[in-house]
Amino acid sequence: MTNKIIQPAGWAPAKGYANGVLTPSGTLYVGGQIGWTAQQTFESHDFIGQMQQALENIMDVVEAAGGTASDITRLTWYVVDKKEYLARQREVGETYRKVLGRNFPAMTMVIVAGLVEDEALLEIEATAEIPI
Repeated sequence: MTNKIIQPAGWAPAKGYANGVLTPSGTLYVGGQIGWTAQQTFESHDFIGQMQQALENIMDVVEAAGGTASDITRLTWYVVDKKEYLARQREVGETYRKVLGRNFPAMTMVIVAGLVEDEALLEIEATAEIPI
């Protein structure tokens, strides 16, 4: 058996990477998602708006692979502005629960100097275990 590329329906094609890769054992690796839409446009230039979009993008990939939020086992966050993240903790929590519910996987946060897409304020990657 081979890995399966996961590309949500209606999304602009990924160029040079995969949005998701599902292994034969059911492990789903979701490539870093930023705060742009399925058509790769930024509708929000606000941290919370981009965070919500990035999490929704992760859910689109997980659901396209047949999973749910409770299947997500790990998130790695890459954040450009630590001070903004810390100052908006209440909104971060509310937005997180709005998209992912009360599933709290293992998480890591890394503060970075910048991301490939200049407008991106954060990038989040995920791992999920999809029941086969």
